[in-house]
Amino acid sequence: MSGPKRPADPGKLQPGSPGEPELFGKYYLHGLIARGGMAEVYRARLRDEGGPDMLAIKVMRPQLAREARFVDMFNREGQLAMLLQDASIVRTFEVGRIEGRHYIAMEYIGGRDLTQVLRRCQETNQRIPVPHAVYIGSCIAAGLDHAHNLTGADGRPLNIVNRDVSPSNVRLSYGGDVKLLDFGIAQALMKFTSEIGVLKGKFSYMSPEQIRGMPVDARTDIFSAGIILHEMLTTEKLFRGDTEFQLMEKVRKADIDPPSKFNRRVIPELDAIVAKALARDVNERYQRAADLARDLQQLLESYKFQQKELKEFMRGRFRKEFTKEHEEITTCLESVPLSERARRESAGPEISIVAEPEEPSQAPANPGPNHPDNGARPQRPTPAVPGPAGQPPPEAQEGKSGFWSRLRGKLKK
Repeated sequence: MSGPKRPADPGKLQPGSPGEPELFGKYYLHGLIARGGMAEVYRARLRDEGGPDMLAIKVMRPQLAREARFVDMFNREGQLAMLLQDASIVRTFEVGRIEGRHYIAMEYIGGRDLTQVLRRCQETNQRIPVPHAVYIGSCIAAGLDHAHNLTGADGRPLNIVNRDVSPSNVRLSYGGDVKLLDFGIAQALMKFTSEIGVLKGKFSYMSPEQIRGMPVDARTDIFSAGIILHEMLTTEKLFRGDTEFQLMEKVRKADIDPPSKFNRRVIPELDAIVAKALARDVNERYQRAADLARDLQQLLESYKFQQKELKEFMRGRFRKEFTKEHEEITTCLESVPLSERARRESAGPEISIVAEPEEPSQAPANPGPNHPDNGARPQRPTPAVPGPAGQPPPEAQEGKSGFWSRLRGKLKK
């Protein structure tokens, strides 16, 4: 038998749950969904209606908030992410601080990241269908192109390079959407990378020039996107090694077999696109992400692919997870914190007051513009007496001409 429930730590943010949310400023928290070295991410929604149904709130870890440079990095991430307004990048709505905690409010994407999708395919001895992989790759390239060409308020290029394009940062929704995650953090970290002398990113998804510690530009992200495309087509890691040194050596050499060697459904045109994205020499590589996106989209036309196919694929591969997600979101949208429920119950039931019928007004039916009742309250309509079947009431039949005839008769008398 479990003992009494221990009181919550007042210094710790309570995560809440789908049915028992916790208050966090103007948000309800509905549970922790991810944890990283710098922040924790919660499923959330606004207390007041009018915004997106669900949000993801990234909250900076309190111990890091004690250092100004980490706070600056976190805020840089959020401010940059707010500038990225593209269908293939997770949208960021707000950067702020609540009760001393720094947070970023983002679009909530119900689904799985590409790492989880690839793992599920390996577990079930299946592959991501070629058209699906081409579509996902085109979305990644389109999102990268948007970021690479972003300009500041003064019109100058921001020269954004992600430096950490990997399957774990690609989110596939149950609705068939493809979204890049954590785009702002790589750029924010760039300021501190030289200070701490640490290579940012994952070795398996770095470009040869990045592994060597050389200056990088947008073409390093294109190489990383090529790695992801290759792995989607083969369901195998492109670069692997028993040690970090072996792994880094393989990335430096960039000796790559075409995907068709592992997947006979890959056509030569797609092999050529992958090879160009993964060219070791940056000058032989795609120079712009837009060019990679264009070639993939043109190839996609031959497959007659529709986005609903990715939705069906995701819901089919993650049937239990999708059902659970749907049930939890439904619960989230209907639940309020216990404290608010108690306050509503203590206020008692709402009482509806029905006004007594008013006496018919003696005021003219159409008061003039200076009449005190004009515009003050809606006028009670006079019940219409129906005429013969299919005919309007007598007054309506009489019209204006009848009114003036009666008036002239009274004046003659």
